[in-house]
Formats: sequence, structure tokens, C-alpha cells
Amino acid sequence: MARVTSKLQVTVPKAIAHQFAIKPGDEIDWVPAGDGIRVVKRVPAKRKTGGNVTAVRLRQFDQTTERQAVRNSSMGRRSPSDGDRGWTREELYRRGRTG
Repeated sequence: MARVTSKLQVTVPKAIAHQFAIKPGDEIDWVPAGDGIRVVKRVPAKRKTGGNVTAVRLRQFDQTTERQAVRNSSMGRRSPSDGDRGWTREELYRRGRTG
């Protein structure tokens, strides 16, 4: 049996949590069921990406990077991979130091 605390919190019994694979951080829904209450583990909604989220994000990143490269080339900017940036990392570390 579980008790309701003064903060209206309820502890899920260990046997029930184990049986239904409820872990800390999982969300549960409280559903009215006539004179009682039904507790249901919330299943995360699937994303509308239609596939592997990581693959979709990587593809979007590649597309964005390509668009930016086109913008930079139209503005006459060089990408860092073109060679000399006009400064070195060591110069940045020395900048502002005295002595």
C-alpha cells in the first residue's frame, strides 16, 4: 500500500515498478476510471521525422553547412579550410599578455 504525502506525492511500489519497467524520470498518467483511478505509464510520442532522429539531424546539419558555404562564397569570404586565416592560435594566447 502506498500513502499520499503532504505534497500529494505517491511512491510506486517496487514490485509494480519492476513489473511495468517504471524507472526514475519516467512519466505516468492518472486516468479517472469510474470510482477509481488508473495509473498508466506514458509512452513517449514518436517524432514526426519519419525515421532515425540522428540521421535526420545530421542531414539537416550538412544541408545548413552547405548553404552557409554558398553564402560565404558569394560574399567573397574564404572558408578556414582555404589555408591561412591571418592569425594563429598561439597569437591568440599571447594577445593581451604583458611580459
